[in-house]
Amino acid sequence: MSKFFKSWRFTPPPNPLHSMGGGIALMLAALLLMTSATAQAPQPVNDRAILAERPPALLSDYRLFRDAGARNPNGRVTSYDLNTALYSDGALKFRYVYIPQGAQARYNAEGVFEFPVGTVLVKTFAFAADMRTPTENVRFIETRLLIRQAEGWVAYPYVWNEAQTEARYSPIGADVPMSFTDEEGEAIALDWAVPNRNQCKACHDRDGDLTPIGPSARNLLRDFAYPTGAENQIAHWNRAGILGSLPAREVLPVPRAYDPTSGSVNDRARAYLDVNCAHCHNPQGPGHTSGPDLSWGQTDPALWGVLKRPVAAGRASGGFEFAIEPGHPERSILVHRMQSTDPGVMMPELGRQLVDERGVELMREWIAAMDRDGRTPQ
Repeated sequence: MSKFFKSWRFTPPPNPLHSMGGGIALMLAALLLMTSATAQAPQPVNDRAILAERPPALLSDYRLFRDAGARNPNGRVTSYDLNTALYSDGALKFRYVYIPQGAQARYNAEGVFEFPVGTVLVKTFAFAADMRTPTENVRFIETRLLIRQAEGWVAYPYVWNEAQTEARYSPIGADVPMSFTDEEGEAIALDWAVPNRNQCKACHDRDGDLTPIGPSARNLLRDFAYPTGAENQIAHWNRAGILGSLPAREVLPVPRAYDPTSGSVNDRARAYLDVNCAHCHNPQGPGHTSGPDLSWGQTDPALWGVLKRPVAAGRASGGFEFAIEPGHPERSILVHRMQSTDPGVMMPELGRQLVDERGVELMREWIAAMDRDGRTPQ
C-alpha cells in the first residue's frame, strides 16, 4: 500500500438527515459551482457577425478571441505562419484562421486553399518598442479580416485604440503615428497607413475578385509552435478537422527568403517575388499589363523580366533599359524600384514606407549570379 493510502483516513460526510441545514448548504454550494462554471465558459465565435451584410463596429463583436486584447484565440481559431511573408516595414504579424464547425478547407497543391463560407483569415500588425526584443512591449496597430461570405471574400480593417483594449472598424483606413527601434538599433518614426477597403483589393485582386494571398500549401508547409508542441501546420489543420483530406504526396515548401540555409539564392529570390510582387504581377492580377509574371510556378526568365524593356519609359525606370539585366543589379529596374521610397517610383506601391534592405540585397545577389539567359547555378 502506498504512503498516500497509509496516511489517508476516510471520514464520512455528515448525514443530511441529521442536519438539514448542512444539506441545504451543500446543495447551494454545488449550485454556485455549476453557475460559476457556466458563466466562465467562453462564448463561441459569432458566426452571425461573420456573415452579416454590415460588419460589426468592434473586433470583439466577432468573439474570435477570448480576451479584449486579442491575444487568446477562441475555439477553432488556429494560429499559423508562413515560410515567406509580405514585407510590411518590418512589422510583426499575428495570423489566425477560423473555419466554422462542420466545414473544412480544401487542399490545393498549386495556390491558396479553397476555404468554405464562414472562414475568417485574421492578420494583426504590430511593433515592439524595440524590435530586437520582439516579444516585449508589443503594440497592436490594426487587425485585418478577410471573410469568405456567400458572394465571395470581403476585407474589413480594424484599428486598435491607444489602450490596446479594442479595435474599431475603419472602412476609410487611418494614419497611425508609430515610433520604434528596428532590428539594427536605429530609431524609426513613421505614419502607419491602414488601408481603406478599396486599397485592400489593390493587392488581393485576382481576375476582379478579392482573394487571399498567403495560405497556400507551399507557404504553410512548416512546423509551428502550438501550445501542445511543435507540429507541421498542414498536418495539424488536417488533424484538427479544419482541412480536408491530404494528397498522397505534398508539394515542396518554398524556402524562407531571408534564410540562406533554407534554399538556393534563385529559390529564395523567387519565393520573395512570389509573395511580395506576384499578387499584382501575374496574368490575372492588376499589374498584368506591364508583362512580368512573378508567380512561383513561372519558369521562363523572360517573364520574370530578364532583358525585358519597360512598357512606358519614365523616371520610374531610372533611365535603365531592362527590368532585370543579368549580372548587373545596379542597372536593373527591379532593384531601382525596390530601393526607392518615392511614391512615383517605388514597388510595391502600397504596404511599405521603408526599404526592405534584406530583400534588396537578395535581389542584387540573385541578379549578379545570373548568366545571360537569366539562369543561376543551383
